[in-house]
Formats: sequence, structure tokens, C-alpha cells
Amino acid sequence: MSGAAEIRGIIRTGELPPTGGRYRLDVVPDGEPRHGYPNMNDTVEVVELIASGAQVMLFTTGRGSVVGSALSPVVKVCANPDTYRRRSEDMDIDPGRILAGEASLDEVGDEIVEVIARTVHGEPTKSEALGHQEFQLGYKSFEPSGPARLPV
Repeated sequence: MSGAAEIRGIIRTGELPPTGGRYRLDVVPDGEPRHGYPNMNDTVEVVELIASGAQVMLFTTGRGSVVGSALSPVVKVCANPDTYRRRSEDMDIDPGRILAGEASLDEVGDEIVEVIARTVHGEPTKSEALGHQEFQLGYKSFEPSGPARLPV
């Protein structure tokens, strides 16, 4: 779940949303698998979000994916208490504290907004501080699809 706002449409990689609001990004590879892998991965999906206009990534992980970006800050959110403990040097926000009764949903929400604000004002994320600069392009067809289309 990523919120309760109405989905305004679906965009393809490289398309900018035509208006404000919530959009879904089509990250399914087009055509036959190429380059030896059939599925997208975290690094490719971060690049696809950047290509569609995202400027700061709010990246959720349960397994502790080691991903950063050469192009945009990646704020990592990990609600898995074991993973957060093991990988805390690479995680920015620990919402697992909600499940443990150590923080409220509102407190963690405020923390997320605060971390994003600090990030856009130049404070490095943990992945940036560790020097993560992953970059990988997937295979997509970049055919124009017109204004954002609604799910079928």
C-alpha cells in the first residue's frame, strides 16, 4: 500500500506525469528478455523512477537491498527489525519501531518528512555516505503513449 490517494494513471519509464497527483510506473520489461536477466531489479527501478522525474527516492526494503544511485539520493526505509539491526549503517529510517511500540505511526511519518527535507537541503543519505552509486539500465521500449493512461 502506498497511500489512499486516487491513482490518476499509469506512466511508462521516461514519461513525466501530465498533472500532479499519484501515478503508477509501468516497470514490466518490454519484449523478450535481453542482457541475461528477465526481471527488473532495485537498481534498474530506481533509474526508471529518476527518468520519470523523481528527484529523491524513498526506498523500502525488508531484506536490506544495497542500492544507492549515481543520480539521485536514496532514502532507505526498513521496517524489518532484524535487517535494520544488521544493516543500520545503510538504513535511514526504522519504522519497525512502530511494531515494537517504540514509536507511533505519526512519529515515524514526521521522521520520514524530516529526513527528506534534510536530504533535499544537502545532507547525504546513508547510502551516499557509504559511496553507493549504482546505475543500471533495463530494457524498455520508449514509444510515446500519450497522456497517462488509466489501468485496464
